[in-house]
Order: sequence, then C-alpha cells, then structure tokens
Amino acid sequence: MNQEQSNKPFSIPKHLLEDAWKEVKENRGSAGIDTVSIKDYGQSLGGNLYKLWNRMCSGSYFPQPVKLVEIPKKSGGKRPLGIPTVEDRIAQSAAVLFLTERLDKEFHQDSYAYRPGRNAHEALSTARQRCWRYDWVLDMDISKFFDTIDHALLMRAVKLHVSERWILLYIERWLKVPYQKVDGERIERTMGVPQGSVIGPVLANLFMHYVFDKWMRSNYPLIPFERYADDTICHCRTKEEAEKMKDIIMNRLLECGLKLNEDKTRIVYCKDSNRSENHEIVSFDFLGYTFRPRKAKNSKTGIVFTSFLPGMSQKSKNHIHDTIRSWQLVRKKDLIEVDTQMEASVRGWVNYYGKFCQSVMKSTLQALNHAIVRWAVRKYKRFKGSFKRGWQWLIRHAYPVDSGHRNLTLSGLSTLTGHRNAATCQAAKLLGICGSV
Repeated sequence: MNQEQSNKPFSIPKHLLEDAWKEVKENRGSAGIDTVSIKDYGQSLGGNLYKLWNRMCSGSYFPQPVKLVEIPKKSGGKRPLGIPTVEDRIAQSAAVLFLTERLDKEFHQDSYAYRPGRNAHEALSTARQRCWRYDWVLDMDISKFFDTIDHALLMRAVKLHVSERWILLYIERWLKVPYQKVDGERIERTMGVPQGSVIGPVLANLFMHYVFDKWMRSNYPLIPFERYADDTICHCRTKEEAEKMKDIIMNRLLECGLKLNEDKTRIVYCKDSNRSENHEIVSFDFLGYTFRPRKAKNSKTGIVFTSFLPGMSQKSKNHIHDTIRSWQLVRKKDLIEVDTQMEASVRGWVNYYGKFCQSVMKSTLQALNHAIVRWAVRKYKRFKGSFKRGWQWLIRHAYPVDSGHRNLTLSGLSTLTGHRNAATCQAAKLLGICGSV
C-alpha cells in the first residue's frame, strides 16, 4: 500500500477503477441526471478516475440519484429503468469486478443470468432436453421481482460472501439512492434494486440464489429447474407434483418478501407423440421463445412426429414487426440512411432467435423483405408499381446465381442503392441474412 492510500480507511486498487471504466465504455449507455456522457467523462479521464478513487477510498463517495425512465415492455405496459450517472456506473462496475469471481463459483449450475460463460441459449437448450424427459412444467412468474427485493435479506446474503467494508458500505448506499424523474421529482426507495444499474443484476442473482436455488437443491433436489434472473421453470413428473410444488414455492417466496403472480404462473403439459393426456395448457414462454408441440422429422427414417420444441414467441415476433415499422423504410431516400441500425438489429435477431426452429424466425423476418421491396418499388421507376418485379430484384441480389450462397454481395447492393462505394454499404450484410424469399 502506498503512502497516499495508507491514510485512508479503505484500500481499493487503482487498476480496479481503470478496468471498470473500460467495462462502462464498452457497454456504452446514456448519461444520468448530471447529463455527463461517456465521451464527456473520458475527456478528463485521468483526473476523473483519480477523484473517484480518492473519494471511494476515503468513504466520502455518495452516489447521485438514479434517473428514472420508462421503457415499453413486449407484453404491454412499461418497465421502470434506472440510469445511474457514468461515474456511479464506474464505481458499481469496480464492485462487480471484485465480486464476480468470488460469487460465481457459489451459484447453482442451472442459474444462467448475469454470469460469465453462461447465456440464455444454454438455459433454453437445457429446458428443451428436460421437457423431453419430464411430462410437466411449472412456469413461474414473480410479481415485480426487481422492485420488491428485501434490502435486509439481501445484505445478509452479501455479508456471507463479502467482508470488505468499502463494498458493504457502497452497496447499501446504492440500494438506498432515490430515483429522480425527468421533472425533478425524487422517489425514495426502501426495497428493490434499480433495473439498469450495473450492480443490480449481481445482487438480484445472489438474492435468488438463497431464496430459490440453494433452497431447491437442499429440499427438492429431484425437481430440476432453469432460472434466468426471475424467469424460472421447474420440471415435474406428474401434474400432482407440479401443483404441489406451486404451493410450496409460493409459500417460500412469501417468506422472503416475494410474490408469485398466480395469473401468469401456469402448469403446462409437454405434449408430444408419446404423451396422450389431455390438458388445456400445452405451451409456455421462456426467454423470448414459445415451447409447444411442433411437427418434427426423423432425419434417419424420414418419419414425421410431434415433438415439444422452442420457437420464437409471438411477443418477440410483434416486437420485431413494431421495430421494422418504426424504421419507416418506405420513406427513406436510401437504405444507407438506416443501414447501421438495421444491421445491428437484424444480426441480433438472427443470432438469438435462429438458434431453435429457424423457420419461425425466417418467416418473421420476411416482414423486412416486404418493407425493402416496398421501398424499391417506390424508389425505382422501372418497377412501375410492380411488386413482382420488386421481389425479382430482391431475389436476384440476395441470391446471386453464380455464388452458390444466399448472401447479397457488397457490389450488388452498391448497384441497387446507387452507391458505387461498396465499403460503405453495410446493409448488404443485412439483406443477406434476412433473405428467405
């Protein structure tokens, strides 16, 4: 420890804040209530990080109120999102970097959210396999999970793994910091963790580890589950077992200050060709996918049968359609105006929803093909309002005859958009991956 830090109550490595800054910069995000952007903060980075480090080491660091914004939910309504200032995100990232390795090794193998090396596709793949082995699923929905986490219980869990006083002090401050609306009104907080904060996901995961994961492992080790934050499903052998577990888990959550949403919590029968029971609910949504009976074909025998499989959910489809409409492509003079935004969105959709039942995802992205054809018919006089010619144009450029691949070449899009500089035509990549005409 250097002389400068020896006079301070807390010892925090400077490199921790430097690494935290890199994380915040990479994740981007908007400014908090102080209106200081990431770019603004980085202009005097050395001095800003030193001041933050100095205050955190001395205990004089106090987070600013969290800017409260509301974002639309796919299921309707709005979700409150808290946006801390850039500086507060750096401080929280430093704590997360410090905690992640220590906490991650304690977590359950079927906890998939906010963990290095784990992702939603793993949870979906595991759920798919278990739906083939277990006939019934308990699909649970916790009401307002992030907003109702009990601070006292959460801090008890934190203290089981953390003895560093600076982390304990600042977590308590981050938990209690108020929301601030756009009009300046402040909302005091006595429970919950802000959605949108850096530290929130880690704390929420730790809370559910003790409320649910560890409790299930100790008391019901034969009931497998997949949990992604508060999105959780349990696999049961019989309907009676699922009904019993619903009541047991509901009481457990109540003991810990959480409430199961009974209207959205359902018992689902994983119906397929080998299961003949009758049950009114044979589908459930999990992580943007709908699990339900779907036609499948044995690759070796060619026999068609019914399997219980995941595919893009209707809510996800609606979200994609709404996003495509919001681009208003038909009004654009050139696709280059929106190519970067389009490419990022479509690549994200393809990478996520193309994992299972690609045909469902491709049929949904056909809406983008329609929008592009409408744009072309309106832009090029030679089509004279002919959508047939517009589709032929899209097919010709999305599926070059001589390439043998379903990719739109950069030179092809340069020609059709009127731009000869192919290097700037990023939309070419996008048309290639959504070309399912």
